[in-house]
Formats: sequence, C-alpha cells, structure tokens
Amino acid sequence: MLQEFIRAMFLIFMAEMGDKTQILAIAFATKYKVKKVLMGIFIGSLLNHGLAVILGAYLSTLIPIQTIQIIAGFSFVVFALWSLKLEEDAEKEKKKENFGAVITVAIAFFIGELGDKTQLTTIMLAADARFPFIILMGTVSGMVITGGLGIIVGSKLGDKIPELAIKLVSASIFMFFGVTKLYAALPTAYINQVSLTIFALLLSGTTAWMLVPLFKIHKQGKLSAFKQTAKELYAFYHQMNQQMNHICLGESKCGACQKNNCIIGYTKTLIKKGNDGEETTQLYHLIDLQKSLSKNYDRDKIIEGLGITLKFIKYYQGSEDELDAVNQIRQNLEMLLFNKHIDEVKNLAKYIKYIEQIDSKAADQLIANM
Repeated sequence: MLQEFIRAMFLIFMAEMGDKTQILAIAFATKYKVKKVLMGIFIGSLLNHGLAVILGAYLSTLIPIQTIQIIAGFSFVVFALWSLKLEEDAEKEKKKENFGAVITVAIAFFIGELGDKTQLTTIMLAADARFPFIILMGTVSGMVITGGLGIIVGSKLGDKIPELAIKLVSASIFMFFGVTKLYAALPTAYINQVSLTIFALLLSGTTAWMLVPLFKIHKQGKLSAFKQTAKELYAFYHQMNQQMNHICLGESKCGACQKNNCIIGYTKTLIKKGNDGEETTQLYHLIDLQKSLSKNYDRDKIIEGLGITLKFIKYYQGSEDELDAVNQIRQNLEMLLFNKHIDEVKNLAKYIKYIEQIDSKAADQLIANM
C-alpha cells in the first residue's frame, strides 16, 4: 500500500516538474493566498485524477492484467519522451473570480489536466494497482507538492532553476519504469536479440531527436516562460527593495520605525510579499498612511524608483495578474510624489502626459529614468 502511494506521488511529482502546473501555480499565487492556491490545486487534481482512477480500475475488469501492464510500459516510455518535448511558452489564462479563489484555481487545474500526461499516468497506475484509492491520494499529493514547490522556487531562486536537468531526470525516471515494466510483462517470445536491438535503436534515435532542440536552447541561454517570469520578478523586487532603503530616512532622522504604519515600511512589505508570492491586495488603505507622506524624503530617489517600476511594467511580458504588487508599489511612490495615486497604467504615453499636468519637472525626470 505504502509502496503504491510513494510510487504514484513520485511519478506525478517528476512528470509535473517544470511543466505548466508550476507556471499556473505561480500565476495564481501572485493574486491569491498560497494556501488557497494549494487548496484549489488539491480539489482540481482530486476531481481530475478521481475520474482517472475510476477509469483505470474499470479497465482492469475488462482487459487482462498482463495486457494492461504492457500498455502501461509503453505509456511510460511515451511519457518519458513527452517530458523532453520543447514546450512553447504557456499562456497564463485570465480566470474570472466569480467563484472565489479556491474554486477558480480548482476549475483551472481540473480543465488544465484533462488529457494531460499526469491524468494518463494515473489511469495506468490505477489499472495496475491493488489499492486504487491509494493511487489517487499519491497522485494528488504529487500535484500539490509540485505546485507548492513551483511557487517557492519561482519566488526564491529566480534564474537558478535547473530546468534542463529537471526534464532529463523526469524523462529518465519514466523511461526506467517503462522499460522495466515492458521487460517484465512482455511474453518471452518477444524478448530476443533482434527485437531488443530494434527497440533500442528506435528509442535512442527518438530520444536523440527530442534532445537536440533542448540542448540547443540551453546552449543559447534562452529562458522558458517559467524561468523568465521568475527572473524578471526576482530582479525587480530586489532592485526596488534597495531603492526603498535609499528613500527611507532611517531612525536617526525619522524616529522609531513605524513599519506598516509608514508608507516606506508598507512598500517594503509589499515588495516582500510580492517576492514570496503572497497576496498583496488591500493590505492597507493609502489614506491610513497620510501622516508618513509629509516627511522630507529624497524626491529624486522616489522619481528614480517610480521610473524603475514604470520601465518594468512597460517591458514585462508575463501575466497582468503578476503586476498587482508592482502596481501597488507604483501607487505608493505616486503618493509620495504627488499626494495622489493613479489607478492603472494602460498606456504609458498617456500616463506621462497626465503626470506632466501634475508636475512637469517630475515627468521630465521620469522620461530620463526610463
């Protein structure tokens, strides 16, 4: 029983490492609390894999177990090659919030995993299992762990994610399970020197064909959407944290630190929560920070920080949901400069023109900083 659980969890974990599940988890974690995202992943995966387990268990009553094992063996080999597939940058779909965070994430993961290799893997595992329910728990646990790790890795490690290594390890594990299962399940009449040679040549040739573009992209240093998102957000938050340290007056001039009761401290909290993938919506109302706005901050440093933020927004190619914390940081800097904030930046040229009406000198400095 425990062996089936660990095997199912491990296979799903390796199948989804670096896959769209982690990208989707990061996207949702920028908008919702991490706990709600993980709960949504759990519910969506439970429903999706529950269907797979039922189908897999039903198959075992219709098809001889040896045939199922052979199908499973070939499936794992296919999944190994699938893991080496060069994915195009996945689109992070904008999900409506009509049903709340947990249900929104659950629906996204249920639909996103339909027909995916993890669902097919679950079918194969359940068809060959003594305890299908344990398989379900194992696969769902693997999905939740992978999603959670994706959120942590994306927010903490930035450009240090070993994406190519993950794909190679994942493919190797599926290949190992597939080949060993085929060797154990196929009739001995089919296991001879000729068939083994043909199989080895086809498999090695296909694997080499799949690996060439992967190594080419790796050599060129190109980044996937997953790595690019993590790298850009990590760099921005790190730079802005340093900038806020320059703007902060310090206790020698400002007195005891007020933390979130000061707009500088509150902005630092936004930066930390954004970098950690935590929810940042409506932590405080800007009007509550009015007292700290009247202090003698370095205006040039504030404009420099706003320029950094606007430049990031201008060139960022990721999901708009990931800009929630960034836009709140922008609004705080606007409050420091103009004692008012702008709700959104849809067009940068129009934004600059609006700033010119408020403070032409600041607008000129912003353009210079961008």
